[in-house]
Formats: sequence, structure tokens, C-alpha cells
Amino acid sequence: MNETYRHKQLLSVLEEKQILSTSEIIELLGISPATARRDINKLNKQGKLRKVRNGAEAMSYDFTLAADKKINNIDEKQRIAEIASQFCNDGESVILTAGSTMQMLGKVLCGRPLQIITNFLPLANDLIDHQHDNVVIMGGQYNKNKCVTLSLSNQKECTYFADVMFTSGKGFTSEGLYKTDMIIANSEQPLAKKANKLIALVDSSKLGKQVGMLFSEIAEIDLLITGQEADPNIIKQLREKGLKVILA
Repeated sequence: MNETYRHKQLLSVLEEKQILSTSEIIELLGISPATARRDINKLNKQGKLRKVRNGAEAMSYDFTLAADKKINNIDEKQRIAEIASQFCNDGESVILTAGSTMQMLGKVLCGRPLQIITNFLPLANDLIDHQHDNVVIMGGQYNKNKCVTLSLSNQKECTYFADVMFTSGKGFTSEGLYKTDMIIANSEQPLAKKANKLIALVDSSKLGKQVGMLFSEIAEIDLLITGQEADPNIIKQLREKGLKVILA
């Protein structure tokens, strides 16, 4: 069986069953374990399936978004998540905070050789359910309304370190990133200081809004990823402040 036909057959079955183990793929296609792994890796790089531990899943096999709530600007947020994933290198440790964009980013990163640190329980559960190898759930008291764990210790004693931290908010101006939930913001601020790079993922509807508390000043933010729908005048102002901005 040539590779093209083999890949077509694998994707066809995967579309029907949504997820297959490596052993099932070996049996289905009558191939060796090495060939199965090679096919999974190649199709994963091409974006035709998602590699998970001991198998593969269809790209349509979706994460359950927190509380099944309606997500605003979902298409834009998905594009933002796709671009954000390009700033994660294999072998790195990344922090993902709470929110729908973070959960979409988690979906894109799932299965890659990355350590994902989070306090967002829906994201952590999805990563575990999809057999991501390395998930760190930050300890503390679980807040049911916010779906997060909040540390009970002194926030200054944060022991988590990461190559990059991704976070979002409810507003973004030339002053920086704003969050409206003070409890979550206060628990996340120490994490930002422990990451080598801070990347803000904010959809265009939040730009120009000054709401809640200032989470990070613009000088502390390495990169803003927002949608191409963003107001050009706001983007110009942010870039004039020295902020690197990518439009997804």
C-alpha cells in the first residue's frame, strides 16, 4: 500500500471514529509500528490529524469549551490561538491562564512535547482526557464559579517558571492589559514575572477598552496577538509605544 493511499484510508477511518490508538492503526493498515508513528507524525505536521499519546485524533475531535458557554468572536479567537501556537518550541514550558482563547490554544498545543502549566480546570481536564503527556495543575482552592484553582499561599512565593506565558483580558490600551476579575488577576500576576516571555491574546473587540485593573503595563508585554478586525488607529498607537503586534 503506497503512502498516499494509506494516509487517505487512515484519515477516512479517523473521521468516522474520531480517535484511534497506534495499535489500531497498525492493525487497520497492516503496517509496522515505525511506519504508523511516521504516518502520524507526518499527518500531524500537515495539520490533517492531531497526534496524541499512543495514537491520533481527528481535527474535528473538539475540546469541550468551559461550561458549554457561548463564545464571542470564536473565529477570531481560533485564528489568534493558531498564531500563538507558533511561539511555542518543542521541549518548552508554557503557562496558559483562564479563558476560552486559552482553551483553544490548549487544543492546538495538545500532543506536542510541551509542559503546559495552568490553573484553568476545564483546560487541564481536556489536556488529560486527550492524553497530553505533561500537564501541571497549579494547586490551591478550587473556585467553582471561575473554574480555576487559587493559591492559598503567599503569592510572592510562586515557584512556577516557564519559557512563555499566554494570558488574556477584558481590555487593552496603550497603557497595557486590563482584567476585570481581581481575584484571578492577583493570582496570575506573580506567574507573569516567572515567565521569560509574556504574550497577550486579546480579540479586537477588547482593544481600546480600559476596564478593571491594569494587569500588565505595556512595557512588560512582549507581544500582542489580536484579530485582523482590529481598529488600525489603535494598532498604530500600540506599535508607536514599541509593542510588537501580530494580526491573526
